[in-house]
Amino acid sequence: MARQGRSIINRLAATAALLVTLGSRGQEAPKPAPANVERWRVSHAAAIVRELADFVALPNLASDRPNIERNAEHLVGLLRGRGIEARLLQEPEAPPAVFAELRSSAAKYTVVFYAHYDGQPVDPSQWTGSPWKPVLRDKPLEQGGREIPFPEDYSQLDEARLYGRSTSDDKAAIIAMLSALDALRAASAQPSVNLKFFFEGEEEAGSPHLRQFLEHNRDLLKADAWIFCDGPVHQSRRMEVVYGVRGSLGLELTLYGATRTLHDGHYGNWSPNPAALLAQLLSGMRDPDGRILIAGFYKRVRALTSAEWRAVAAVPDIDAPLRRSFGLARTEASNAPITERLLLPALNVRGLLAGHVGAQAANAIPTEARASIDFRLVPDQTPEEIKTLVEKHLKTRGYFVVHEAPDAETRLAHAPIVRAEWEAGYPGIRTAIELPLSRAVAKVVGDAAGGPIVQLPNMGGSLPLYLLHQVLAAPFVIVPIANHDNNQHAANENLRLRNLWDGINVFAALFSNLGPAWSAEVQRGK
Repeated sequence: MARQGRSIINRLAATAALLVTLGSRGQEAPKPAPANVERWRVSHAAAIVRELADFVALPNLASDRPNIERNAEHLVGLLRGRGIEARLLQEPEAPPAVFAELRSSAAKYTVVFYAHYDGQPVDPSQWTGSPWKPVLRDKPLEQGGREIPFPEDYSQLDEARLYGRSTSDDKAAIIAMLSALDALRAASAQPSVNLKFFFEGEEEAGSPHLRQFLEHNRDLLKADAWIFCDGPVHQSRRMEVVYGVRGSLGLELTLYGATRTLHDGHYGNWSPNPAALLAQLLSGMRDPDGRILIAGFYKRVRALTSAEWRAVAAVPDIDAPLRRSFGLARTEASNAPITERLLLPALNVRGLLAGHVGAQAANAIPTEARASIDFRLVPDQTPEEIKTLVEKHLKTRGYFVVHEAPDAETRLAHAPIVRAEWEAGYPGIRTAIELPLSRAVAKVVGDAAGGPIVQLPNMGGSLPLYLLHQVLAAPFVIVPIANHDNNQHAANENLRLRNLWDGINVFAALFSNLGPAWSAEVQRGK
């Protein structure tokens, strides 16, 4: 490990001077062939994996202020060691964001590359090994993967997995970007776009300070586009370009019964049962196929364009193997393709709580029942509109809606009562697939992948990317690199090494080829 660490330091020192030289050159700097990038990657694979493992070894929960700041400082060190101007951006009560910039004298466009360096909370008891002690396994744990030492030669280890929190979400993307820059320098090539990097430290906590970071650093973050490097590639293992995200809105519902627990033999069929009421209420909000039954819910759903439908039609059919993998005899909506289902809004019941079950079950009527719900929103739905529609639905079902725990007077005056506690939420947003930017990114990624890629109008997950439009008026595209089966947000998070190698190739191509591809698409559209 020590020898590999020195190798990284020597490599960075050797290339820092080259970076300064490249910044002063014009377009005479050659573009690296994909084969050259791959050869460089193969010869430096051991150092790349060790650099990622050292980064993963730093605990990175956003609320753990000392450790999250260590992560930020470590990241600044990785950037500065490569001769890249880097600094911390600060907001009160927020983990620092890391900003870096690399200008190219011949560039026409400026692009911000985004990833986050914080990770999800962990329950160490659920992990095989420590979340903060990265280990290499020859294949997935679910397939009997065994731990192997970090080797010098990775040529036969494309299917090996690196385990640890944030291996895939998002530290792999960050290391892949930095390694791609190293590969370009080794080829005496410079980026074809001005590069800015924005690495967030609280994405997994909901990005509560992202608006402030954007508003207070408008000039610094000004760019022609953003490329987000978060999330997994398609389940078919094809590289993926995504143009939108769904919005998110959380809701806690509480239904009330008697003020104390009652014997169901003495009071059943007389005292209202909040658990039974909750089941009936939820069944009236969502049918067995997942269609939301709230009046007006789909009114503002933006229809896909013909180009977006063509992209959806070209997505590989992976539903049958997914059902087998998950042990599902059928899926909702009569086995409709998952790609199409993720283009729609959704209501997910993420948790229920009422009384007890199993050995703790009692013949009693619970005093209250709770449901935790999240809505996934698509363009052009807004959280404010959905809140209004949901509460109107509750009222039409006969419920008296409150937003705080009801007092005795309210409980005696109204029945049934439901308490609705809303989370902040944010809307979904989508970049047009027909834009020159969109077409250029798809072309560059497809060329780098050496085969067909998947293009999705939007992913199923959510990110507050609407802020880019509101604050900076900047379009975005998402280019993920992590494997789809990475246990993202769960125990035993992992990264398939081939995904890391592919990510380096794709980022090197985006850095070196996006500028001319973008200009060509602009000309083609005139």
